[in-house]
Amino acid sequence: MENNPNNLIEYGFRRVIITITVIMCSVLELIDTSIVNVATTNLMGNLGATLSEVSWVIAAYGIANVIVVPMSSWLSIKLGRRNYFGASVVLFTVASVLCGNSTSIWELVFFRFVQGIGGGALLATSQTILTEIYPAEKRGFASAMFGMGVILGPTLGPLLGGYIITTQEWPMIFYVNLPIGIIAAFLAFTYIKDVGNIPAYMKQAKVDWLGMILLVVGVGSLQLILEQGDREDWFESTYISIFTIVAILGIICFIWRELVIDYPIVDLRILKKGNVAIGTILSFILGFGLFSTVFIYPVFVQRFLGFTALQTGLSLLPGALTSGLMMPIIGISLSKGVKPKYLIPFGLAIFGMFTYWVSKILTAQTGAEDFFWPLIFRGIGLGLLFVPLTTALLTGLQGREIGQAAGLSGMIRQLGGSFGVAICSTLIAKFTYLHRFNEIQHNTAYDTPTQERLTALTNAFMSRGSSLSNATSQADAVLERSSTMQATVNTYIDIFLYLGVFFLICIPLVFLIKDIKAAGKVDMGSAH
Repeated sequence: MENNPNNLIEYGFRRVIITITVIMCSVLELIDTSIVNVATTNLMGNLGATLSEVSWVIAAYGIANVIVVPMSSWLSIKLGRRNYFGASVVLFTVASVLCGNSTSIWELVFFRFVQGIGGGALLATSQTILTEIYPAEKRGFASAMFGMGVILGPTLGPLLGGYIITTQEWPMIFYVNLPIGIIAAFLAFTYIKDVGNIPAYMKQAKVDWLGMILLVVGVGSLQLILEQGDREDWFESTYISIFTIVAILGIICFIWRELVIDYPIVDLRILKKGNVAIGTILSFILGFGLFSTVFIYPVFVQRFLGFTALQTGLSLLPGALTSGLMMPIIGISLSKGVKPKYLIPFGLAIFGMFTYWVSKILTAQTGAEDFFWPLIFRGIGLGLLFVPLTTALLTGLQGREIGQAAGLSGMIRQLGGSFGVAICSTLIAKFTYLHRFNEIQHNTAYDTPTQERLTALTNAFMSRGSSLSNATSQADAVLERSSTMQATVNTYIDIFLYLGVFFLICIPLVFLIKDIKAAGKVDMGSAH
């Protein structure tokens, strides 16, 4: 017989401490997904690495994350929830220190992978713990608390990384985890309860080694492809083509294995429960939107508008804070009976309006103040997406189903983000080429406005003392830079517009969400 849910629900001071602890760990894990992105130049210089080699520092963390997240529920059962969560905090913290002490690029890549193993566990288990310690009728509020970490983490990463790189040496982007990790580990082992009375057959069941291997091979290969594909020109690369085949076969075999074995490492049968299937699809869309916009916006403003990493982070902060402030309000509304499926369409629509707004203000002269209100809009959209989606996903689940659903949706959300970044990277390259080609076709000797502009520029340079030949060369260079910038601006306009269309197309999916009454006294005895 599984334990009474009242043994898991917390009240007062203990609930506050546990909430702070798991949110702190979630934020810490998500900050580290993006904090390294602003330090690539420093790593190249200090470790003597190429840009391609440094990209593995980022890829290793993402690959480890996406492998561990869906296994977190199973590992919690085998090791005990408190032990698994606390050990993951310790592993993440120790690996952070070892990352900072690395003396070569491949040493750093290895310890980033280890750090990702610990970090992936923190994210999935934190969501489940928050769900467990709050009564069923307050799950909306619990989802809001977790959502604050998920939204703030990726935004704070570049901001914190930019500040550290500007004022300190690169190892500090890893050492900053040490004091927070020590505090979090102490609080985890002290306050988080372990789940007792797990049926013996679950603890004693044989380890699904084949399922674990297939998960690592299939999902790990897919994440590697998404992380490295654009840099390797996709299927022009032999190793990307090989890993694509490995990923397809590995994932197919993994799905088959988990559906036929009695005690799978990832229970895919959970997709038949409640709103887990549609919630997982929408989690992919959320990850796609969250990470793709966090990716393309910094790339544009830093490369073409001259923003520093710190300026970029500061410009993103108000929108992230808006999401954070909205989430408790939305959580309370859900707890009072507002249905998630009535809020999610507004979130998708607002996200679509945000991308359309940005596409209309993009120019070579756009400033930080021009992005303020669109990014606030983005924050509102994320707030209306994450909390209702998480609530819809977990409503009606009980026991270990909660952990299985949280882990599976977490993996899919991260893969959605990786797909978003990979697709946007590829489209940026292709659209830039097309727009540049169109600019070249337009700026010919037969185009009167182009020739008038060249003449005006040449005369301007000659009036400053340049010879005719030098003035002509300078005018050509100015026109070339202008054409390149315009092609780039047009490219990002197209990307934002396509993202907006994507979000609007996804709105009808929301109406597949079923109305499920939250159980008042659910059995969360095996939830992880």
